Amino acid sequence: MRLYILLSFLLLAVFCSSCVDASQVKFGTLCRGNPSNRKRGCDVAKYGCGNYGASRGNRKHMGLDIVCADGDTVVAPFDVKLNGKAAPYIKNNAINDGINLSGEGLCFKLFYVKPDSYTGTLKKGQKIGSLLPMQSVYPGITSHVHVQMCDKSDPTKYF
Repeated sequence: MRLYILLSFLLLAVFCSSCVDASQVKFGTLCRGNPSNRKRGCDVAKYGCGNYGASRGNRKHMGLDIVCADGDTVVAPFDVKLNGKAAPYIKNNAINDGINLSGEGLCFKLFYVKPDSYTGTLKKGQKIGSLLPMQSVYPGITSHVHVQMCDKSDPTKYF
């Protein structure tokens, strides 16, 4: 009986040590050209601001924009699982691509990225894909990766 209790506690300890407190998670670099994950501010042009909750006319911006140059390499911010395509628009255009990811207890999407693959796993820092040509759709915007949590909550605390 004592052995059973001891093994139960040991199993519980191993299980709890693998649990991740998502509130402590911080995104590593997303775009090779922006290792500090600088956030997009407000564009002088008509495209608004990159913060979560920014106005988009009669709707709100449901993500956080991280500066990234067109064509730059987008990398895994931590070990991730690639969970399929995530398209930001109903109508197709040159930047209508993205990917669903999970890792570190989080579920999130990256938009305006052409992934090398939609499935599999990547280690922190490995290439996810490339930023699509935002300037071809929104001339003058600060090009960026849009980070959106699957539940549409504010991702800012992870940066």
